[in-house]
Amino acid sequence: MSLTPYLNKKVLIITVDGRTLTGTLISCDQVTNLVLKDTIERVIRPQEDEEPSAEQAHGLYLVRGDNVVICGLVDEELDASIDWTKVRGEVIGSTKHV
Repeated sequence: MSLTPYLNKKVLIITVDGRTLTGTLISCDQVTNLVLKDTIERVIRPQEDEEPSAEQAHGLYLVRGDNVVICGLVDEELDASIDWTKVRGEVIGSTKHV
């Protein structure tokens, strides 16, 4: 499936090493190399961790296709209504290509 319909829209990407990235998709190719602008990495902490969850701005960001596990559209209204510093959850483990 082509990601062309997602161009210039806000997407969420989960990477092979378990990182969660959101940003506006500005370019993609046939091997799923993705270029995002206004990229934010969300670091969701487990319930027992005293440190709050955080968002780290990365700006313009390139994700190599072999590092992409999933890419999907973001409901921007819903996303804006969530205080991501209060979100808790288990760490997403890394995945392995077989």
